[in-house]
Amino acid sequence: MEKLNSVYEPQAVEARLYSWWRDAGNFKPAPGADRPTYTVVLPPPNVTGRLHMGHALTATIEDTLVRWRRMCGDAALWLPGTDHAGISTQVMVERQLVKEGTSREQVGREEFVRRAWEWTREHGGIIDRQHEALGASLDWTRYRFTLDPISSRAVREAFVRLYEDGLVYRAFRLINWDHASQTALSDLEVEHRESDGSLWHLAYPVEDSSDVLVVATTRPETMLGDTAVAVHPDDPRYKHLIGRRVILPLTGRKVPIVADPILVDMNFGTGAVKVTPAHDFNDFEVGKRHDLELVVVIDRRGRLNENVPERFRGLTVAEGREAVVAALAEAGALIKVEPHKLNLGYSQRTGVVCEPLPSDQWFVRTGPLAEPTIEAVRSGRTKILPEHREGDYFRWMENIHDWCISRQLWWGHRIPAWHCAACSKITVGREDPSACAHCGSTAIEQDPDVLDTWFSSGLWPLTCLGWPEQSADLQRFYPTALMETGWDILFFWVARMMMFGMYFGGDVPFRNVFLHSMVLGEDGRKMAKMRGNVVDPMEIIEKYGADSLRFYLSTMAGQDQGIIFSRARVEGYRNFCNKLWNAARFALMNLEDFGPAELAAYRAQVIEKADVGPLAIADRWILARALETAIAVDELFSQYRLDLAAHAVYQFVWYELCDWYLELAKSNLREGAPPADRRATQGTLATVFDLVMRVLHPIVPFITEEIWQRLPRPAGAPASLMLAPFPRPRVRDGEKVLELDGPVARVGAILAEEGTLRAREDMTALVELTTAARSLKAEFKLPPGKRVEVLVRSDDPEVRARIARLHPLVVHLAKLQQLRLMEPHEVAPKEAATEVVRGGEVILPLAGLVDFAAERTRLSRDLEKARKEADGLTAKLQNPGFRAKAPPEVIAKGEARLVELGGDLERLQATLARLGG
Repeated sequence: MEKLNSVYEPQAVEARLYSWWRDAGNFKPAPGADRPTYTVVLPPPNVTGRLHMGHALTATIEDTLVRWRRMCGDAALWLPGTDHAGISTQVMVERQLVKEGTSREQVGREEFVRRAWEWTREHGGIIDRQHEALGASLDWTRYRFTLDPISSRAVREAFVRLYEDGLVYRAFRLINWDHASQTALSDLEVEHRESDGSLWHLAYPVEDSSDVLVVATTRPETMLGDTAVAVHPDDPRYKHLIGRRVILPLTGRKVPIVADPILVDMNFGTGAVKVTPAHDFNDFEVGKRHDLELVVVIDRRGRLNENVPERFRGLTVAEGREAVVAALAEAGALIKVEPHKLNLGYSQRTGVVCEPLPSDQWFVRTGPLAEPTIEAVRSGRTKILPEHREGDYFRWMENIHDWCISRQLWWGHRIPAWHCAACSKITVGREDPSACAHCGSTAIEQDPDVLDTWFSSGLWPLTCLGWPEQSADLQRFYPTALMETGWDILFFWVARMMMFGMYFGGDVPFRNVFLHSMVLGEDGRKMAKMRGNVVDPMEIIEKYGADSLRFYLSTMAGQDQGIIFSRARVEGYRNFCNKLWNAARFALMNLEDFGPAELAAYRAQVIEKADVGPLAIADRWILARALETAIAVDELFSQYRLDLAAHAVYQFVWYELCDWYLELAKSNLREGAPPADRRATQGTLATVFDLVMRVLHPIVPFITEEIWQRLPRPAGAPASLMLAPFPRPRVRDGEKVLELDGPVARVGAILAEEGTLRAREDMTALVELTTAARSLKAEFKLPPGKRVEVLVRSDDPEVRARIARLHPLVVHLAKLQQLRLMEPHEVAPKEAATEVVRGGEVILPLAGLVDFAAERTRLSRDLEKARKEADGLTAKLQNPGFRAKAPPEVIAKGEARLVELGGDLERLQATLARLGG
């Protein structure tokens, strides 16, 4: 049997194992039409992207679930790919051109697209290799790119079909314009933030009258494009003015006063509202209702244009606002200015303030697409977790707007529409036309715009499986089982996949949607380079290993309000991996003479027949706890509670297996132990470690595979742990069992066996007695190895019998000279320390062990220190200012410490009293 190295070195293990798994075809779904499928598509990262902590969280969650289902026997398929990232990639290529002293306009569209492909080939693939470093078991043979031929065909088919069905249309509307990237954006790509601003009150003279209408606006620069003033038709102040005109200051233009009960609230402000249809979404609708002129005063560069007085032309919006306000004040038209909170829309891509501008754009009519998806979630065909996110989904989908899908970019899916110069009609087709479909003219030109990247990624579950071809993969693996992603793109992406999946695929694209939270910097804020709080997953992997990072991220997967990254906790899970490694080394050193034949004999008797009679107390207990842990982890995985699953197996491995069982097992593994006892403990050790490796493998695949390869395994076991059966409970002949490479563990019989039940009770008592004895020694600063006498007092006959059975084990574990069961009515020594356990007391006689005067002084000092800490912590936690600013986890930690201090104070006071202090 090959030994493990003395120290676990992830760098020496991870790349080697990953290559072996991949090259062996282990990432491909298992064949067999009778197998249930489990399909997951990776949210496609930007092709030129780098792995960030959000990607790492997504990949960890998805890989854990895929590995689990693969081990459960499903045909598990995890589909990889990348997104062409329209705006992001175009910006990168344009920057490169600027460095070369040119621009996209100068090089032309064809050359620019060639450069973009060149950039993609040169910089793409980095994030794929980083996913490999994380251990992602993606089926790389089915890789997809959102601009590859299959995706391109799918996008074109979807656009044409939607157009033919009247769900894609072209219209002149107000859109969100990003002047930095020179493209329209959908509503979802605009991030609204509140900021400080002003409300300017402006005086508009009424034509042929001494009356003046005062309007309030947050955008005085757009008054140059006003084409009306609106009032409420029932407002007595303005009824007589409806139908007349006001004179627009600075321009002299005369615009009508219109009555509009939808726009105007007569009780808000002055009751008179300026109307700028070209630069405000609400005003645009007013303009349509009243057939108002559309005067555009801001161009696509974000500057005031030729439709404004000459002195303002060419100014940026901010410069124009300042100049217009100054001119209005000079003209006596500025009545007052007051502070006002603004809700500004920023481009999520470039960060600039978006301008509402009128434009001819392509739209998707989303209402008919959204209705079936709402019903699908309501009926449970698709479940959204956490469940409260369903409310967010319904609110969005029930109030959804038509989706602007055209982008004024050159990198992306070119819209398959051709404009005819002869008849002005549009030809849309699956193939490039040579002539207009309406008049036959050859004077046609393809629409210059490309599609929003969310259009192609909205088809992702379909295109990953070969749609629009009715491929074997599509028929076998669609719908997918799970969509796991960040909650922040529920509307950007998940909703669009739901709409397209149901419309084109005939069913929901996924059965479950699991939304994780955002990973924040260690300072609790969103990671950003400018803040210096970005944590690079690759740096963490290189330092601590992929398994340590995966374990940490798994423990955080259940959080819904933001995950504050902690290097210290990653280091803690690296320590866990080291502890697991060292425990495995101990096990393997004691299994050198225990091979497949011995393992088969043990499992045939203990596992399959549930005959645990030959097992010692500790063996029965740890086997029962390992089986229970496996069942619990399986159930938690099925509930997407990776955090609780990780905690459960952590607790079992660290405390029960390593801290207690391995120490107890040494007596049966020592040289000279009865051979039958040794074989029984070896079988338990091998079986429990096998269970642990299987249960842990989906979370930490590398270290578990490396250990499992060296464990004794029965003949016919799979070559890799990732293909071994997960110890998942099932019912056979009315009995709960677990499968372990052929042998079936009769879990119900093992757990219900009388000896097992007694062993569990004995172990609970053993842990309590040993912990109490150790605690008493530690309380008085006695060395852990100092052999002392400890007394136990109990009047319960059952407890006394148990203590008698456990006597040698407690003496061994607590390193005692003697554990003596006190006689009934025997009086405990006056100078002694006591710990209460169930059914009795553990007593440490102190005579001859401690200097009582010095001990009273020490305890008094410790008591005062604990009081001061408790008082200070209480004052802090009761301070409203602290509670308002401190993160929840800091408050929770403080409250937990306060409870701990309360226990310390009680213990110190009791001990002082016993010593006469």
